Amino acid sequence: MLNLHHLWGIFLGTVVGLLPIINPLAASVTFVAITEGDTEERRREQARKGCVYMVAILVSFLVGGTFIMNFFGISIPGLRIAGGIMMTGIGLNMLMAQKTGLEEGREEREAARRKLDISFSPLAMPMLSGPGSIAVTLGFTSLATHALDYVALIAGIGVVAVISYLVLRVSSRVVKLIGPVGLNALNRIMGFLIMCIGVQFVVNGILGIATDPELLRGIQAVLSPHG
Repeated sequence: MLNLHHLWGIFLGTVVGLLPIINPLAASVTFVAITEGDTEERRREQARKGCVYMVAILVSFLVGGTFIMNFFGISIPGLRIAGGIMMTGIGLNMLMAQKTGLEEGREEREAARRKLDISFSPLAMPMLSGPGSIAVTLGFTSLATHALDYVALIAGIGVVAVISYLVLRVSSRVVKLIGPVGLNALNRIMGFLIMCIGVQFVVNGILGIATDPELLRGIQAVLSPHG
């Protein structure tokens, strides 16, 4: 039976989980720097292609996540805990960071500026679909139990890509409007949200282990007087 509430929850969870990690507002700073001198039409083209590549990368890891888990023998609770620890670390780094996006990665931006096409690298990877967003996407495979769940996850990734494109499209105006202080504040807010999501992933993973039927049967057998 189709459970719309379940699908809606997966869709919203994907958007809320990925958007702070990808953080298109922070990426817009670097995007403006590496497309300096380009026309607005060229910037829109690069942003559009970069977001399409981002969807392709994340969907590939989403679809292939099950095969990766089976191949390496990774359990769903283990994946949640590992992803949660990684997300917590990313959030902590963002929360404690002292530099703004304008001050970081100058060498990378200089190298990217010399490229003719920056839509795949560095825009799609690693700016938009870096290790953090890939880890979160792999973590979402633990929520999918049938094909429609994957449809909801892919739809969530698509919405995040559309939001990212819209932000990148007006990136030059956004950077001027927010300024370095605003970007620092935004990074800290996003970092706190990512930490909260990461801790919840760890909690869910621990609960998954604690409520595992085989573990409970083993504990019951040990505690049983006839065991």
